[in-house]
Amino acid sequence: MTSTTNPTSGTTLPDHTQLPESDGTFVKNFQEHPQSILLTDSITPVLQKLHPDGQYCIGQDSGIYWRLTDPPERGAEAPDWFYVPNVPPTLNGQVRRSYVLWQEYISPLIVLEFVSGNGSEERDKTPWKGKFWIYEQVIHPAFYGIYEVNKSSVEVYHVIDGQYQLLAANERGHYPIVPLGVELGIWQGEYQNVVLPWLRWWDLQGNLLLTGEERAEQERQRAEQERQRAEQERQRAEQERQRAEQERQRAEQERQKNDRLIAQLRSLGIEPEA
Repeated sequence: MTSTTNPTSGTTLPDHTQLPESDGTFVKNFQEHPQSILLTDSITPVLQKLHPDGQYCIGQDSGIYWRLTDPPERGAEAPDWFYVPNVPPTLNGQVRRSYVLWQEYISPLIVLEFVSGNGSEERDKTPWKGKFWIYEQVIHPAFYGIYEVNKSSVEVYHVIDGQYQLLAANERGHYPIVPLGVELGIWQGEYQNVVLPWLRWWDLQGNLLLTGEERAEQERQRAEQERQRAEQERQRAEQERQRAEQERQRAEQERQKNDRLIAQLRSLGIEPEA
């Protein structure tokens, strides 16, 4: 991907290969990385159906560059998880180092932040500095979610008339993300050996979207149930065969008994009636 020229100023703008892909910080706790994987893994089948051409990308703690600054990384936000529709997953065969708005123009559909402090950073509306303000006024994801694992909660905002409005949860306590055909909410359960209130997806009918491992386990259980059903059917058939064999033997014993009785009668000069 070549650099982009600003049509108004003539300035050459850097592309994703020329911008830092990290600001030197690290993930703040052990839950954030598994949480991102959980979201990506479970929604991948949905995205594959929405984008049979594969034209979408997912960022996990990756930078979104929205303005030029010095140093460059000050002009980027790094959501814990985001999804952008209708863009190539790679650029000229290269793995994306970051997502550069002035190159691709398409905003993420949804951005998710995982709170590691008190949540003030994710709700900061300070112009040109606060995350909330930057997402609402510049990056423009249609949906912005703030997930707090310690509170077992998620807030979801949706752009209405250019401003974020807090969405109300539905009767299941989930937040519909209609363009994706999914709901977002809190699931209490075990993932990667940790029991927590995880952020997860459901379909619009309220069915939990499973990870690949969960789908494999569900298939294993289904196959085991089918095996048990087949074994029960085999045992039933064997019992039926044994019952039929017992009936045959009983009939044979009855026939032999009748033959002996007929022979005895004939030995006495008595011809049995037909």
